[in-house]
Order: sequence, then C-alpha cells, then structure tokens
Amino acid sequence: MPSRDPLSPSSPWVELSASAEDWDAADPALLLGMLGQGLWIRAFEEYALELAGQGLIHGPVHSSIGQEGGAVGSVLPLRSDDFVNGSHRGHHQFLAKAFGHVLPGKADGLPELNDDVRMVLRRTLAEICGLADGFCRGRGGSMHLQWREAGAMGTNAIVGGGVPQAAGFAWNQLHAGTDAVTVTYFGDGAVNIGSVLETFNLAAAWRLPICFFIENNLYAVSTPIGEVTAEARLSARGAGFNIPSWRVDGMDALAVNLAMNEALGHMRAGHGPTIIEAEVYRYFHQNGAYPGSAFGYRDKAEEKAWRDRDALDQLRAHVVRRKLATAREVTAAQKKVAAVMREIGDSLLEPDPEGKPGTRRIRPTAWPDTAFVDVGVRGDLSELDGSRYEEAASFSGKLTDRRFIDVVSDVIGRRMETDERVVVLGEDVNRLRGGTNGATKRALELFPDRVLGTPISENAFAGLGGGMAIDGRFRPIVEFMYADFMWVAADQLFNQVAKARHMFGGESAVPFVLRSKLAAGTGYGSQHTMDPAGVLTTAAGLRVIAPSNPFDYVGLMNTALACEDPVVVLEHVDLYTTTGSGPVDDLDYRIPVGRAALRREGGDLTVISYLSMVNHCAAALDQVPEIQADLIDLRWLDRASLDWDTVEASIRKTNRVLIVEQGARGTSYGGWLADEIQRRFFDWLDAPIERVTGGEASPSISKVLERAAIARTEEVVSALRDIASN
Repeated sequence: MPSRDPLSPSSPWVELSASAEDWDAADPALLLGMLGQGLWIRAFEEYALELAGQGLIHGPVHSSIGQEGGAVGSVLPLRSDDFVNGSHRGHHQFLAKAFGHVLPGKADGLPELNDDVRMVLRRTLAEICGLADGFCRGRGGSMHLQWREAGAMGTNAIVGGGVPQAAGFAWNQLHAGTDAVTVTYFGDGAVNIGSVLETFNLAAAWRLPICFFIENNLYAVSTPIGEVTAEARLSARGAGFNIPSWRVDGMDALAVNLAMNEALGHMRAGHGPTIIEAEVYRYFHQNGAYPGSAFGYRDKAEEKAWRDRDALDQLRAHVVRRKLATAREVTAAQKKVAAVMREIGDSLLEPDPEGKPGTRRIRPTAWPDTAFVDVGVRGDLSELDGSRYEEAASFSGKLTDRRFIDVVSDVIGRRMETDERVVVLGEDVNRLRGGTNGATKRALELFPDRVLGTPISENAFAGLGGGMAIDGRFRPIVEFMYADFMWVAADQLFNQVAKARHMFGGESAVPFVLRSKLAAGTGYGSQHTMDPAGVLTTAAGLRVIAPSNPFDYVGLMNTALACEDPVVVLEHVDLYTTTGSGPVDDLDYRIPVGRAALRREGGDLTVISYLSMVNHCAAALDQVPEIQADLIDLRWLDRASLDWDTVEASIRKTNRVLIVEQGARGTSYGGWLADEIQRRFFDWLDAPIERVTGGEASPSISKVLERAAIARTEEVVSALRDIASN
C-alpha cells in the first residue's frame, strides 16, 4: 500500500474575527473614523445613484453601497505613500484613500467635513458625471478614478486588469528603499482570471509588498460564485502561491482593520505579498439603483439578511454603546453629509430649460471643452528638448561595421549605466549569457540585479512594467521573446499601458519600452512569426519604432528610453546577425521622433518600408535598374510619429507609391498606410498605390510554405517589374 503523508501549506491561511473584547479595546479614533468616512461614502453613493436615476450620469454607476466596511477598515491604516488601485466598483476605496490623504491626524469625535473633504467629494462626483473639474478631467468617469497625489493610482474597468500594474507599483516601492505598500482591490469575478493568478505568482516569487484584497460579494454580475469555482473561499488561492492569507467578514469593519494591520506588518517587514478576502454584499445590482432581486438572481430574503448585518449599523451601535458619540450626533452627521452632497450637486446642476418642470441638467460650463477630446493621448515630447540628434551621414564619431545584436546589447547596457532607473525584464533575459539572442549580454555584465528574469506570464510582467512606468520611479524595458506574445498580454498593452495617460486626464507620463522580435523565416510557425505593426499602430497611445540598421538602433532606442510615452521597439531576427555601420564608442546620440530616412533617391517611384524589408527593397532596386526610386525607411510607424513631410515630398516628386512589408495581409500595416496616403495625397497620385505583403495566412512550419507566406526580395522585384511595364 502506498503511504500518504498529509501536507500543510507553507504560509498560513486563517479566518479572522473580531471579538467583543476587540471592539471594546479598539481605539476610539479608529471607530469614529471608520464610521464617519463610511457615512460619507454611503451618502456619496446614494446621491450618485439618485443622479443616475435622473439621467444625469452618462454611463454606468457601479455602487459600493453595502461594501463600505471593507473599504474603511482596510484603507484607514494606510499612509499617503501607500498606493491603492481597484476595479470598476471602486468609489468607496478611492474615496477612503482620498479622505485619508486630506484629513488631519486623530480626531476627538466624528471626522469633520472640512474644505478638503468637500473638495474630494466634489471632484469625485464631477469625475463620475464626466465633468472638467473631475480628478481625470471627466475622462475617467465612474470606472477610472485616479488621484496620484493621494496614492489612489487608478480604478479599472477591465476585470482584474489593474492587478498586474499594482505589482509594478509595489516593485518600485520596494526598490526605492521605502516600506510603503500597495493594496489592489478586485472582486470574486477577477480571482479566476489568468492575469490575477499570474500576478499572485510573480509577486510571491519576488516578495513584493502588495496586498491582494478580494472583495467577495458572492456574485459576478448575476452569476453566483458557487457556479464558477469549486472553492468559494477565495483566499484559499494563497496557499498555492505561498502567500499568507486572511479571510474576514467584510461587514465587520473592525475585523477587516485587524486583518489589514496584520498584513501590513508582514509586508512592511519585507516578507512579501498578502491576500485578504473580505466577504461583503452589494445591496444593488451590478449597475444602478435596483436590487439584484429585481433581476431574479437573488431573493429578497437573502438581501434582507445581509442588510440586517450592515457594516455601518454595526459601527454605529458600537460607537454609541461605548459613548464615543450619541445616536443624535451620528444622525446629525448623516444629515450633514447628505446636505453637503446636495450643495455639491446644486453647484453642478441647473434647471433644464427644455425638460419637464423640475428636471435638471448639467451646467454647460461644467463640461470639458470638446477641444480636449484628444489632448494627452501622448505627450508633447518636451522631455526631448536639448537632445543631441545624429544621422549616420553627418555623424562625427567613429563608425565601423558592427553586428546588429551587439549594438542592441551595448546601447541597453549604456542606458542602464547612465540612468539607474532603467530595468530590463522578460523571459530568460537573465540567462543564456544575454537572453535568447544576446540582447541583454552587456546589461548582465554591468547590472545583473536590474535584469529580471520573469515567469512565463506575459500579462503579469507586462502589466508590472506598466505599473512601474505609471508610478515613474523606474523606467522598464519589457522584452517579449516573440511579437506574437503581445496578444497574450493584449489587455495590459492595449487597454492599460496605451490608454493610461489619456484615460486618467492626459498629464501622467508612462515611460514604458517594449522590445519584441519578428521571426518570419525562422521556421517557428504560425504563433511565433507575425508582424504586429499593423495592429500596434491602431493604439493611439503607443509610439512604434522599427530600426533597420545598427546606427539607427542606437539613436532610436535612446529616444525611446528618454520619451515619456510608451514605445514599442520592433526588431527583426534576420537583422540580428547582420553587420552594418554602427558607432564604436558613442552610444548617447538620439534620432528625432518623426524622422524617416531616405535611403535612395529617384524620380520614378516612392518605395516605403521598414525593418528588414528596407534591405530587401534596396536589393530589389538593384535588380530592376530601369526604376529609379526614393526608398523611405520609415523608422517611426505610429500615426503621430510618422514622417509625413518626407512621404509627401517624395510623392509630389514621383506621383507613385509602393508600400513593402513582410507580414500577412490581415494584420497589415501597409493597408492602413495606403489608406492614409490616398486621403492625404490623392491629388498627387497618378496611379493606385501598390503593395507588397505576405500571404493571407500566418507562416507555417514547412520551409516551402513559410517562404510562400512571407515577402522578401523576390516579391519586391516582381512588383517593381510590374510597375515598370505599366
């Protein structure tokens, strides 16, 4: 018979409850603070639902009524330099963090609604209404609330989407030498999402000071938790990642507070992450002011049972019992905050002259100016003022033939040498003497502690890098081993990093660099060989560069690492082992944003390309001497950075265009570029825009099928000959 020895988790998992003695021993200022702030939050939420019911809030209002105990219990022990982020249902945590930032120390009675608290209430309501005075200037609304000064780093509409970023905040806090922590709030629905579980693992492996706070309100919209997981005690996940975990009754604000203080002690001592699961209950449906029973997925008896355990009622009872405040004083505080909310509402609203009697509208002067619609999609590049820009033809330093991959390695190492904020992270970047291709060789020689090998968890480490960049104390270079892996981390790249600056008001820098290689022609098949340029450039917040030679790689990477916008650096594996003119010892110059390179000149045709296909175009032009063409190496591919002046000047001269790329038609960059060119320069075109692309399908493993699926010199030659014959 086999032997069976019981196993125990490496980290504790406990259910914590507050006893009567705990309530008696609790600091009066704590109980009064939790009650006072809880009353403010509830009054705020009730008024927001009232406005939503009148059609005065555009978009959803995910009320936290019923869940206030978890917010005030967990946020009150935090400092301003501690960070929080949250989910689409995050008003209560945001408000609690903002209140903690503006309120003075301990008070003798219920906290006062001073001018700073009123400011928080007003600006939060303005944000939810989409108004210019909001914390994000109206762009964030109910689901994207951020006030960096208070350590409220942003709520998030993608379920679980903010969790990887929180790990980035925590990494920065740890490596900046502080004992500050990050608390990331999310619900039961997010616990089963891959990015959340990936982040559990990464945070535990790196011992990050992050608390994963699970608000288990038992329903993901209308789906009860028992239908989607076999272990409904969600803090049980912690045991699988060696994370100490607490399970508490979230309707008991003191129990939450006690658990959070224990978790803070663990994290501030440098012992790594924690999990707190607080079982709470939202009194209303996912969105709006109707109870869940109105939609049939809960019954009224269940709802009443939870309301009978209301966290604020419990706090009120203990405060009165301990004679910290009278029932009349608590009622007066409730009425006062309700009145303040109406005063704030009156300042934002006015009678609707076109509506029914008694109806109101947002004051026209409160809305953002419509000219603000695209402001802050990206920065103004003022951070690049004073840059030393160079081009190979006029470079005064020493040049020699250099391997492309060696230059990649050297310039990354050089930037880490001159800027201690630069950190490299990705799969295997800290192994194999420089990663899978040698790109981190120099960085490992110089700063092995800043080259971070990650688990195979693109969502987690891309989001962690995004959080590092949003916080701003470090500048991450994230490496994806293959460009196809961007789609594994698509949420973090497209929904989070690319949108963060604009979504949160347009002013916050996101200095994030993502390196990834294209590998068409290497036999790695359909899931490792795509060209992502056509998809990347649909994300307005991303800048995209595509260096075609060693000299340009240095200048473009230096600009990317100085830029306050997220930049994706595309590299082609075909270029890594090639040699070209590159700097011997000057690795500090830059190439301007929005500057293409004219590689050849001719009056017959404008050929536009990027990456390795620039060299294929040059080789093809050598084989078709009857066509003398301008060959434009774009270098910058995104809409905002593309060198339209160079493109226009060439088209005005040649009146004909050929766009050349290697990848498949479906994700084509050239399709977008051709459309934009004909819109801008139609009057100068004498013929339809021609294109060379790969096939419809992704490249296959078979050598002959892969070759048939991609473009190289021969396809460009064929296109040039067709043009020459017409």
